[in-house]
Amino acid sequence: MKENSMLLSVVAGIFLLDHITKVAAFFYLPDQPVELLPFFHLTYVENTGAAFGMMQNGNFLLIFVMLAIIAYIIISWRELCSCGSLVKWGAVFILAGALGNLYDRILLGFVIDFLDFRVWPVFNVADSFITVGGCMFVISLFMQRRKKREER
Repeated sequence: MKENSMLLSVVAGIFLLDHITKVAAFFYLPDQPVELLPFFHLTYVENTGAAFGMMQNGNFLLIFVMLAIIAYIIISWRELCSCGSLVKWGAVFILAGALGNLYDRILLGFVIDFLDFRVWPVFNVADSFITVGGCMFVISLFMQRRKKREER
């Protein structure tokens, strides 16, 4: 129970970090990109699509997808935690990111993106955690396959 409380605190912390950065982008970023480094800008974008600009104007479908992902993680929590640390933390990161973007989609009708590396579409903190969490799941699958091959 204590570990679940800590994991929920991490989810809440990531959600708050995402929300605070999006609010700051909404209120403080000008209409033009702000260059912080030659390869990194802060660019305010209202994204009605999925990650990396896919499915523009698909907000209703994306709300449904986010709800399904969140429900799956909650329903499968014990099983996910039993699959090891990578899967458990991957689920935490995906859950937090999904909640952050879902909040925007429901409240605003779009997701606020602002991190712009100029080599791929603008994204946000929630997208980053969803991506890292997904990578953790994939790495875990490869590790499990490798372990099964070594056992043969």
